Amino acid sequence: MTRFEDISANLNSVMETIRAAEKAAGRTAGSVKLLPVTKFHPVEDIEILGQLGVDLVGENREQEARAKAEELKARGESSISIAMIGQIQTKKANAVARWAHEVHSLDTVRLAEGLNRGVGLAIERGDREAGQLPSLIQVSMDNDPTRGGVPLDDVDELAALVEETEHLRFDGIMVVPPLDTDPVEVFAQARELADRFGESLGRSMKLSAGMSGDFEKAIAEGSDIVRVGTGVLGARHVG
Repeated sequence: MTRFEDISANLNSVMETIRAAEKAAGRTAGSVKLLPVTKFHPVEDIEILGQLGVDLVGENREQEARAKAEELKARGESSISIAMIGQIQTKKANAVARWAHEVHSLDTVRLAEGLNRGVGLAIERGDREAGQLPSLIQVSMDNDPTRGGVPLDDVDELAALVEETEHLRFDGIMVVPPLDTDPVEVFAQARELADRFGESLGRSMKLSAGMSGDFEKAIAEGSDIVRVGTGVLGARHVG
């Protein structure tokens, strides 16, 4: 089996599971988006995903993501973009602003300010087209700063700041269930939070929740985006 056939079969299998989960939850078919996670996988795999109709993949590490974005651009590949889903050091904000199509891990005021400035600079320099950077706020359900995410008590402040920025667009909530917690409760709480912001701001808010081991539960609780790596691309090759 070729690499293309392997990825195609995996992608179809994951999509079938997503559609079944949508149906079981009484949700509209096609309402949940798959975000393949391509960390530690080569650019060639991203190109294959693009050929299979995927338009966005997720990366966790800025340096690796930037290199892949530059390689895709050098190859003339414009059908697929990269979202940053991992923790971002504030000093990396300018770099992320140059290549990220979306950010799913916004979790501090300083990072929001840095990304806002970075996007403005990137537009001025011609590194990205005019427009806002879609940004999801990552929420910490256990207030553990080492895992990323803004504490629940500080979410409102961060959301208000993002709303005021010129170059960021507050698009929703991202969550990773803490260890030793019931992921269903976490997903439900995150959905309620996203809906509360949606009601106050007068527009729908996305929820990015659920990974390879729990995305069906996340879909049942209202996740709009599921992040799946191994299920689509197989075991990661570090090196």
